[in-house]
Amino acid sequence: MEAFLVLEDGRWFRGLGFGAQAGRGGEVVFNTSMTGYQEIFTDPSYAGQMVCLTQPQIGNYGANAWDDEAAHPFIEALIVREFSRLASNWRSQEACQAYLERFGIPVLSEIDTRALVRHLRSVGVKRGYLLHGAEAAGFDPARAREWVAKAQAVPPIVGLDLAQEVTTRAGYDWEQALGAPIPEHAPAPSVAADALRVVAYDFGIKRNILRQLAAHGCRVRVVPAKTSAEDVLALKPDGIFLSNGPGDPEPVAYAQENIRKLMGRAPIFGICLGHQLIGLALGGRTYKLKFGHHGGNHPVRHKATGRIEITAHNHNFAVDPDSLAAAEVECTHFDLNDGTLEGLRHRSLPLYSVQYHPEASPGPHDSHYLFADFVRMMREWKAMPRESRPGSPAIPGGRA
Repeated sequence: MEAFLVLEDGRWFRGLGFGAQAGRGGEVVFNTSMTGYQEIFTDPSYAGQMVCLTQPQIGNYGANAWDDEAAHPFIEALIVREFSRLASNWRSQEACQAYLERFGIPVLSEIDTRALVRHLRSVGVKRGYLLHGAEAAGFDPARAREWVAKAQAVPPIVGLDLAQEVTTRAGYDWEQALGAPIPEHAPAPSVAADALRVVAYDFGIKRNILRQLAAHGCRVRVVPAKTSAEDVLALKPDGIFLSNGPGDPEPVAYAQENIRKLMGRAPIFGICLGHQLIGLALGGRTYKLKFGHHGGNHPVRHKATGRIEITAHNHNFAVDPDSLAAAEVECTHFDLNDGTLEGLRHRSLPLYSVQYHPEASPGPHDSHYLFADFVRMMREWKAMPRESRPGSPAIPGGRA
């Protein structure tokens, strides 16, 4: 049946609707990945957003339990050129349409996704409202302003703390490594007695990050976003991980305060939102990008070596490198498309972060080395005499 996407600036698109037949609002973004649509659906960093995929055909290889990055999809809606109702892949367990219907996610297909993407690149991401089902039957282009108002009523992402909406409600242990069966089908593999203990803050953490940590010999305890620094230290971690997540990093003040307290107490590694929160905890600033980075093909340059990594991205905000104190913070990675800061490290403390996604789900594997670097940093810190470890510096807004 017909369905419509109406943007806050008055632009609208007509197509065919699948899945849930309820109206849905959200910020409209586009992703340029060629594969990995199920991982995109279930990435908690997409909470509050409707995702347009530039790959023309979506759904052709179906869905399965192994490719979920979370327990359920977090996208508000899916927007594609062609939506396949048939699946052909040996790993497929159900059609993509059935998978999305099961979770109540609406789909808009048969629209000119190139026109939508070019519009968003020109004017920046926009809030949108998707009409599907009975509501779409009443759509009249002459009265489009009624639905434009619904798009304008969608809360802007700026200023929203979405991390506490997607985080786990209780801590849990994760031991499933790469390539292991999913927990529902087999017990978790045993972990070595000398495994490194990592406490991972869940701001919207992806499962493949946890798999990577486990595959590198870590025993991982996942904790809610608002867990205090004192409670984390009570777990006696060898390292602390700060996860990806949705929304604006600036209002996540509780995480920034905890990071300030944890710096110098254990090695810290952050990804995506975790990177942004580290930048803020170090006294820097963040800003919203015009249309964000979403895809599995972004070139990033490692400043120290000149090496180019093809990387997976999913972020709407970035850290302003000019806002960081150069005497304390080294900017390590930069996006070659627009110069965005993509990585940083502290010059004296065991702390580093990247804006992109080295777990690569979906995406290339060029940046897997960052997990090995984290393990090496933890082992070096653990072997260092306590009196030789660098202390936490005075941080603006934090404590000495």
